[in-house]
Amino acid sequence: MTKSTTSLKTTYCEDDLLMLSALQHLLFCPRQCALIHIEQLWLENRLTAEGRILHERVHTAARESRRKIRLEFDMPVRSLELGLIGRADVVEFYLQEDGGWLPYPVEYKRGRPKKDDSDRVQLCAQALCLEEMLAVDVPAGALYYGKKKRRTDVLFDSQLRRTTRETAQALHALLNEQRTPAPQYRPRCENCSFIALCLPKNTGAHGSVARYIQRMIRDQA
Repeated sequence: MTKSTTSLKTTYCEDDLLMLSALQHLLFCPRQCALIHIEQLWLENRLTAEGRILHERVHTAARESRRKIRLEFDMPVRSLELGLIGRADVVEFYLQEDGGWLPYPVEYKRGRPKKDDSDRVQLCAQALCLEEMLAVDVPAGALYYGKKKRRTDVLFDSQLRRTTRETAQALHALLNEQRTPAPQYRPRCENCSFIALCLPKNTGAHGSVARYIQRMIRDQA
């Protein structure tokens, strides 16, 4: 991993940027994240297929523009500070009184709101990318869940921003280590497309994703 350091922050090189979507994979399960992004595996089930189709529908929409709002679909985003690159499903730009445009990222999910922060962290990472790219503040965005067919507003407060930065740091540590974690069974494993390959009930142990991420951050420091 190549970084350049200034007095204010550490930045990553273009060649070292990681997929922004991997943040959600890491928070869901570090082993799943490694299987996808280290071992380059992908297994699809009904849930992942539904999610893929939903995103494809959003991404093929044409750009929209009205007098006080612009919509950008499948917008490329990146952050050299976080070392992330990806695409935002939709970014709504609202015209401000000073003539500037306020970005408002919207991420589409097939299911329902999750109890963990994985979706919110993915959305916040998009906001941090937009802030770095456009030199503007992005205070909020939204998650659209297909099952509920409505938005959940997300405020990018200091706690969520800190969690997002720590998760990005842990993601770089995991992929730098190039070691796939052992399986750890949790109820969410039942909906994972990798369950037949991973066999967490047979070979895994119980553990905390949060503790794992904190260890990765400590080891990188």
